Amino acid sequence: MTNLFSGFPLGGLSLPNRIVMAPMTRVRAAAGGLATRSMAAYYAQRATAGLIVSEGVQPSLVGQSNPGTPGLHTAAQVESWRPVTDAVHTSGGRIFAQLMHGGRVSHPETTGLRPVGPSAVAATGDVFTPSGPQPAPVPRALETAEVPEHAAAYGAAARRAVEAGFDGVELHGANGYLISQFLSSNANLRDDRYGGSVANRIRFAVEAVSATVDAIGAARTGIRLSPGGVFWGVAESDVPEMYAALLRELARLEIAYVHLEATVAEDVLLGLRRDWPGVLIMNPVMPMGPKQTGRAEAEHWLGLGADLISFGRAFLANPDLVERLRIGLPLAPVEEQTFYQGGDSGYLTYPAYQHAA
Repeated sequence: MTNLFSGFPLGGLSLPNRIVMAPMTRVRAAAGGLATRSMAAYYAQRATAGLIVSEGVQPSLVGQSNPGTPGLHTAAQVESWRPVTDAVHTSGGRIFAQLMHGGRVSHPETTGLRPVGPSAVAATGDVFTPSGPQPAPVPRALETAEVPEHAAAYGAAARRAVEAGFDGVELHGANGYLISQFLSSNANLRDDRYGGSVANRIRFAVEAVSATVDAIGAARTGIRLSPGGVFWGVAESDVPEMYAALLRELARLEIAYVHLEATVAEDVLLGLRRDWPGVLIMNPVMPMGPKQTGRAEAEHWLGLGADLISFGRAFLANPDLVERLRIGLPLAPVEEQTFYQGGDSGYLTYPAYQHAA
């Protein structure tokens, strides 16, 4: 019988359970986008997950969204990640790097560059900068000839990820960042081959995934999607049609998995499960919403046809989450004020469950 604790083959990996640590921004990188010793300890603490997906890692400097995030676009960054992946593997784990191009969700104060996007439409809300939150700037609309360069950046970063010891990569196609912006009907106002129709709006996502598959192989490539999500002010028309079309194209590429967020009604998600013939990772609750994923939500989606279940905030405060779920131990609460403050407090300071003597 399928349950959270049964093994699962994913690409060339053998996962010991179906619990995935979801990607979560932690802004603990050093200057220059370098991974740190604390990051190695953080991920190693959580290596009992069937699969870890790292925090978002920028594939280029212009793709950096927040200060303090790590990259995979320089040789020094590759070198800095090796102790992290070594620590995870030594602890018996498996880890994919999430490749995240922020697109318009960025600021010149963070990167020294004007953000880019499919169209000159600013994101909704304030973005993080080194001097504090500031209104999202109007991005520079990419010229048609430039768009393939940004798709190719995912493939180049994927090569560096494998060089750094990652087992694979997940493209961040969700939550209002660059791939999501191209899918959007209000952030993408283009009238060229990358805008307008469903076929055109999915083109950038398919090209980015294709570049990654060409770089490291389909078995090492996944993508995260947030159908109907409204993060950073994006809106999507034709959600079932567009995502069905995108999933058909991704199926042809035979990638390792699709990672869906519960950002649309369950009946729509079930339709997408039917449209997707491959491995599905399901994030069963709205990211950053009022509810966290627990065992009941996980088992609900396993029953609906998901293969793997991703847990986000529960993994922050519970490095031993797999064991707590297995034997029904209570989950420790997260300290939200420490999410993005930097340092080791609220990062390495959550203990494993203390059993009574």
